[in-house]
Amino acid sequence: MGSFIKRSLCYPFMASLLIGLTCNSTIAQSHSKYFQLKQKPPQPIKISQATQAIDEKTALNLVWKLPQVQRKAREIERLSKGKIRVAAMVDGSPTPEAPYYTVRVYENHVDYIDTIYWFRVLSPSGDIQVLDIIQNEYVTLEKWKPN
Repeated sequence: MGSFIKRSLCYPFMASLLIGLTCNSTIAQSHSKYFQLKQKPPQPIKISQATQAIDEKTALNLVWKLPQVQRKAREIERLSKGKIRVAAMVDGSPTPEAPYYTVRVYENHVDYIDTIYWFRVLSPSGDIQVLDIIQNEYVTLEKWKPN
């Protein structure tokens, strides 16, 4: 009878102990995995690709191809019978304080140049602004009224 009591008390106790240890181990592992997931160092997130800045040649071409600039160049060359050519040059490059190219459109005379227009080409967007010489401020192309 001693063996029967031992088995009836001991085996259920041992089974409960084993089940408890197994469950405890499983719970500890799940908590460990949870905290490992929560404690990973933050990963950098790429929101968007960096915008490519425009170069000097692109800024110059954007201004030179403006219909207003081409019309003025044809007019001056026609009125001067080809003696005066219109040209453009980059007069300033972007800086942290001034993020744009300054482009000058000018008449190229034999012994001097005469500026016609001043433009800003914003970097990296490529938006163009023109100097309104009456107001002495840069305006958008939409607001510009060339002579």
